[in-house]
Amino acid sequence: MKYLARTAEGRPLLGDDGGFVPLGAAEPDLGSVRDALPRAAAGTLADPADAPAPRVPAADLTLGPPLDRFGKLWGIGLNYAEHAGDLDEDRPDEPASFMKPSSVLTGPGGPIRLPPTDQSERVTAEAELAVVMGRECRNVDEAAVDDVVAGYLPVIDMTAEDVLQRNPRFLTRAKSYDTFLVVGPALAVPEDPLDLSSLRVATEVDGTVEAENEIRNMLFPPAEIVAFHSDVMTLRPGDLFSTGTPGAAPIEPGDDVRATVESIGSVSATVTR
Repeated sequence: MKYLARTAEGRPLLGDDGGFVPLGAAEPDLGSVRDALPRAAAGTLADPADAPAPRVPAADLTLGPPLDRFGKLWGIGLNYAEHAGDLDEDRPDEPASFMKPSSVLTGPGGPIRLPPTDQSERVTAEAELAVVMGRECRNVDEAAVDDVVAGYLPVIDMTAEDVLQRNPRFLTRAKSYDTFLVVGPALAVPEDPLDLSSLRVATEVDGTVEAENEIRNMLFPPAEIVAFHSDVMTLRPGDLFSTGTPGAAPIEPGDDVRATVESIGSVSATVTR
């Protein structure tokens, strides 16, 4: 696995399990992680071990979001049958998608800022696997999705659940408070096509696993989600699909929330108001 990341100061990095080097040391013609997304999708990123710079262990770095700005932010609701049942919702026949504004984004560590209690008294956190696009595409066949995806991130999505329960048409508002999408610190770029189906996704609060499931139990797997939406609109590098959660957990100020996606990574954030 290779990784694309940025320091908290914004310096782009390329890494592997042995650590990170400056992106420019490995790919001199690339100035940013965004520039590297097409090569990530094509599988042609340089080997960081070949860069004329020593690798720095991830533990010695403070990482921010891997992109300075993402493109379209898609969420997929009710994508695990068990979670749909928890919410007393019917299993959807096609992806139940929604969009979030860019102002929801925050980086590793957060914090997640809860809205005032007069707006919402029940916010839930949801661990999810996110897919980040690497190439512009339209009408992509499901079998060709690996050729247009740059990589994968763990993310924490949030919902003002009491707002949503008042009326399902309030979904956009319930999902769109500032800091309601925490993105992981490093974009995982598989060197070979990755079998996502057996990977586990877990929502943790204060070290306790509140919900977990395997991606194989998604109603609509990541490749189908990308192909489906590519029939609706042009997808571009940096667009992100958050593919649904195995379960949500209520959060309160002082909590520490973690999303873990097996083989991809984890991200955590503190909660405040």
